[in-house]
Amino acid sequence: MADDIFCEEYEPDSQLFEHRKFITDKGQGLMRIDKYLVMQMSDTSRTRIQEAADAGFISVNGNAVKSNYKIKPLDEIVVSLDVPPVDYSIKPENIPLEVVYEDEDILVINKSSNIVVHPGVGNLDGTLLNALAWHLKDDPSFDANNPQVGLVHRIDKDTSGLLLIAKNEYAKSYLGRQFQDKTTKRSYNALVWGIVKNDFGTITGALARNPKDRMQFMVFDEAENPAAKYAITHYKVLKRYKYTTLVECILETGRTHQIRVHLKHIGHTLFNDERYGGNEILKGNRTIKYKQFIANCFEVCPRQALHAKTLGFIHPKTEKEMFFDIDLPKDFQALLDKWERYSFDL
Repeated sequence: MADDIFCEEYEPDSQLFEHRKFITDKGQGLMRIDKYLVMQMSDTSRTRIQEAADAGFISVNGNAVKSNYKIKPLDEIVVSLDVPPVDYSIKPENIPLEVVYEDEDILVINKSSNIVVHPGVGNLDGTLLNALAWHLKDDPSFDANNPQVGLVHRIDKDTSGLLLIAKNEYAKSYLGRQFQDKTTKRSYNALVWGIVKNDFGTITGALARNPKDRMQFMVFDEAENPAAKYAITHYKVLKRYKYTTLVECILETGRTHQIRVHLKHIGHTLFNDERYGGNEILKGNRTIKYKQFIANCFEVCPRQALHAKTLGFIHPKTEKEMFFDIDLPKDFQALLDKWERYSFDL
């Protein structure tokens, strides 16, 4: 994410277990639960999941199930995995936040591209949630370790832009329904490799983890992969350069890596997206001068060129429509300036 709001990582109530919760889609087909969880949990082996099931640590709708259980639409799955004794609680850290808007119910943040949103393996501190815990440390109604408050949605570490935070349980429930019902208004700016021919377009393709690289997602035929989640991305060309294109993307669904995977699927990988191969020269000549130019571009914007630019929703208390539009960050704008000058010079 944009990240899928139907999958949450729960903080453990014990130092001995890691708890995760998943809610299957309305259109989920029958599938063994161990196979489904392997696709959802990229850092966990199938053997570990099966061992958890054998020990009674996987439940569906409140009842323990074995690894051969067939999941159904809207199943609520809770997984408890034994982990080394580590303190996973979110502690306040004095990390700067760019607050765009704040009241007693919500907080809108302009996230920088170098911060992880949620603690996870290898990133147990220094996250946006640690920063929020510090920012709201004097608010008695906000507990960073309570999954019923806080992040309403997520975006990837190397994506910059707008994030919505709920400061109380009612606000999170109210806002969460808007994301689930697809009534929010979100747009992203993305610089992609290649010249996008059509001024407007829609990309439709179900997403699931790449079986050859579980850190990636890819487009599948839903009949071929029942775990694939239906996804729709609309795009509009904003500017064409010599070998790249600036596009605006509007999400109709909110799947993990959706924009990155959909754009790659139509042959326009995000510029400098290392996970999906955008950190190589995918278009243009191979002269020494051009290679140096691209190297300079990668240095100016050392991450995927993706920015969550706008965010619109209905306020949980006033019920008034709110809309935010944030400028491109300096690294992204500097990248566009370089492509503008390069294309003009030609």
